[in-house]
Amino acid sequence: MLVSWRGLVPLALGLALALAPVPAGLDPDAWRYFALFVAVITGIVMEPVAPAAIGLAGVIAAAALGLVRDAPDESAAWALGGFGNATVWLIFGGYMFTMGYTETGLGKRVALHLIRLLGGRTIGLGYAIALADLALAPFTASATARSAGTIYPVIRQIPELYGSQPGEASARRIGAYLLYTALAVSFVTSSMFITALAPNTLAISIMQETVGVRVSWLDWAIGFAPVGVVLLVVTPLVIYRLYPPEIRSAPEAPRWAAAQLRELGPVSRREMMLLALVVLALALWIGATAWLSPGVTAMLIVLAMVFCGVVSWDHVIGHAQAWNVLVWFATLVTMARGLAETGFVDWLAASLAPVFGGLGPVTAVVAIVGTFFFLHYAFASITAHTASLLPVFLGIAVALPGGSPTRWALLLGYSLGLMGILTTYASGQSVIYYGSRYITRKAFWTMGLTLGVIYLSVYLIVIIPWLDYLGR
Repeated sequence: MLVSWRGLVPLALGLALALAPVPAGLDPDAWRYFALFVAVITGIVMEPVAPAAIGLAGVIAAAALGLVRDAPDESAAWALGGFGNATVWLIFGGYMFTMGYTETGLGKRVALHLIRLLGGRTIGLGYAIALADLALAPFTASATARSAGTIYPVIRQIPELYGSQPGEASARRIGAYLLYTALAVSFVTSSMFITALAPNTLAISIMQETVGVRVSWLDWAIGFAPVGVVLLVVTPLVIYRLYPPEIRSAPEAPRWAAAQLRELGPVSRREMMLLALVVLALALWIGATAWLSPGVTAMLIVLAMVFCGVVSWDHVIGHAQAWNVLVWFATLVTMARGLAETGFVDWLAASLAPVFGGLGPVTAVVAIVGTFFFLHYAFASITAHTASLLPVFLGIAVALPGGSPTRWALLLGYSLGLMGILTTYASGQSVIYYGSRYITRKAFWTMGLTLGVIYLSVYLIVIIPWLDYLGR
């Protein structure tokens, strides 16, 4: 209910900002729009009602009050513009792919095969989990669905083969290591592909709307590839050293995986069809962007999944989470675009640029990206973080001399997946893994900070020279 304290806090904060004096040099409507934007983002964090409903309410309020455009028809066109955004439909398509993995059992089969091949030792299980997540990441826009919905149910069964139960008594035998590794690598793969994390696609829209930067699926993947490979290689090993399992050999896991595969039976026609369709989607995302928008490609594949019998149309129209996310992201894209259209981003960038203006190029990157990254401690959603801070930090960064808008857009955008490692509430999958009771609260916070520093350090050390080499 909106009358609860969770509903009153966003309303009070937005009203207080709206009634405050308008800063010098800023249009009054832009300031009032910013107040509404803050109320919406705070509401999404506090969640007095569904986030999608809050985003829709914000867009409707801005349109009704004429805060972005004066004429009613133009204001309505602005309000509905997000629903025509191709990247919003790309997110929707990603959720449909995830449903296909679940419905056909293909995602489970991939994970079991990797456990059977690499699971003889505990460290091998860690790498099997990383490769399973990597195999699914390009086609699952929901990292929560990929990691918590597909990977977690499979690996959650392994610790009990070795008497490793939730709780402090036996969790560290093997369960804590496996589950924390699964969580940690999901944040690496989330940054590797536009389609591996829903906020990545939101970021692409914000980059285009705020600073006019277009980033293709292939450009994103190539730009982050060296960082992703390094982090995927080192993450299971680093956790093995910092949060070591008591059991180092795991001969039961491959046998268990083989038994599970026998129960699944041979690869079904639906699994083969889904595999062919996701490979086709990947090929089109890489090689056909000059002719087909990635969003159109995603929807074509979804229709092909229906026509080929991989999923039913009833499954598509009944996937409440996918439609909910579509409304949510469509409104967030619109709200973020409003910050730029009203001139607020330009004003804020001009006001804050002197703070970073005296820094050298590398120091400025470390300061801006590091601040953007660790501010995620204040957010319970990467989506909310992206919508509220990315336009502002992009505006500040591109106002500095030296770096190109494309370079700054990539530097900030790539960090979105990685920042999920920081807290127990940083992402949807974090809540699931924390709720397993294999990982203690202390370990979650200390390992989150430790890996957060490691991830950010490796990222900056690798990405800066790599972008120089690519000429971005």
